[in-house]
Amino acid sequence: MDVMRTKIVATLGPSSTDTRIMRAMVENGVRIFRLNFSHSTAEKFIPVVQMIRQVEDDVGIPLTVMGDLCGPKIRIGEVLGSPRTIEKSCLIELGLEGDGQKTDACAFVSVDLPAVLAGLDVGMPVTLSDGMLQFTVEKVVEKDRAFLLRAHNSGILTSNKGITFPGKSHPLPALTDKDKVDLREGLEIGVDAFAISFVQTRQDIEDAKEEIRRHGLWVPVVAKIERRNAVDNIESIVDLADAVMVARGDLGLECPLSEVPVIQKRIIRACRHAQKACIVATQMLLSMVNNPVPTRAEATDVANAILDGADCVMLSEETAVGQYPAEATAFIRDIAQNTEDYYLERTQGPFAPRKEKNLVKYMAYSACILAETAESKALVAHSTSGATARLLSSRRPSHPIYALTTSKPVQRYLNYFWGVRPRLADTGSESHLERAQNWVQKSALFAPGENVIITSGQPTPGQTRIHTNELKVYYK
Repeated sequence: MDVMRTKIVATLGPSSTDTRIMRAMVENGVRIFRLNFSHSTAEKFIPVVQMIRQVEDDVGIPLTVMGDLCGPKIRIGEVLGSPRTIEKSCLIELGLEGDGQKTDACAFVSVDLPAVLAGLDVGMPVTLSDGMLQFTVEKVVEKDRAFLLRAHNSGILTSNKGITFPGKSHPLPALTDKDKVDLREGLEIGVDAFAISFVQTRQDIEDAKEEIRRHGLWVPVVAKIERRNAVDNIESIVDLADAVMVARGDLGLECPLSEVPVIQKRIIRACRHAQKACIVATQMLLSMVNNPVPTRAEATDVANAILDGADCVMLSEETAVGQYPAEATAFIRDIAQNTEDYYLERTQGPFAPRKEKNLVKYMAYSACILAETAESKALVAHSTSGATARLLSSRRPSHPIYALTTSKPVQRYLNYFWGVRPRLADTGSESHLERAQNWVQKSALFAPGENVIITSGQPTPGQTRIHTNELKVYYK
């Protein structure tokens, strides 16, 4: 079943919360199941997590449960007469809930968070209804409280829809009170990773990690990039996050759509250089919600994300509420298998490190070159924290990477990384190298006489910290 290098993230919902369908998706390459906390609670996800663990046991492959926290999604209140038709060039009023309408504008839209209106000024853009209604601030009626907006196009306005202020920063933390409850309860039911919505700065990631530490645990934190501030702060966010998601839905509302393709490429590149996994999400195969096959443009979009260097591609509505959840993952699998061959042909060998004195990167690169030279069957990395496997993955070798670790949380974290196949190591030996050799000897994946390249990091007397310090060509 481990034939793909690119990993699939599949969102579970009414269409796919069934062990038969989930198993089919795993056979197609799904390694991470996403639980959307925007529409549910940890308590309701208990049977879903149990089903994932059942499938995991059945197929013998580690599966990762990712909780996606909803974050501070900004929504408008009730709109009088909803749904309302908004005509191009008309004026609507935007104000605080409870203040009431102050002008004779054709409609009144309210928000209940004063912070999001602070600093809003004439000429700034505002969008409603998932970007389908676009406005510019025409007049400040009352500073930080009430504004007149001029419509740039016609459309339908309904209550409780999302509102965005493209390019404007908001002093709102990424973790809401609801998120903190969902995080705590999610940890209790066995969620393996959390995606943090509407990240703006590195501090948002630190806050999430601190909240997890408060509960005495470690799980990876995935930073969702969907705000302009996050794009501007991408280097510092990538440095601290364990993985990053290019969340193109809200990102396409915060930034001009024409910029999103290049933003995607820049984020993926930054992640690979930092050895952090990158997920590309939103509308990958959206037409498959209702159709048995994707459009040509969707197939090309998935392929281009892989050619950009993405570690994972994510399906949302396609597997949560679509009519063809397993079929959608099969199309991703087929596209990935075709695209990966061309990607490796185009890159012409593993990526060499930049001109920097970074020993562990050069060790990983050397292992990949050795594997090519020795015509090895695979790369085998013993990695307590997962760092060695991440480094190998960032070089994008053609060989599969078997990552041995003694930690189940690390094993499930490594599911995010391109080409990595995580396995639990036998702790019968203290030596990391012996553990790797014993695993190869016992594994049916390798025939007698075949060789693998083993990387390991065993402390020596003069070594102040554990890192990869050993490469071995091992013949079974």
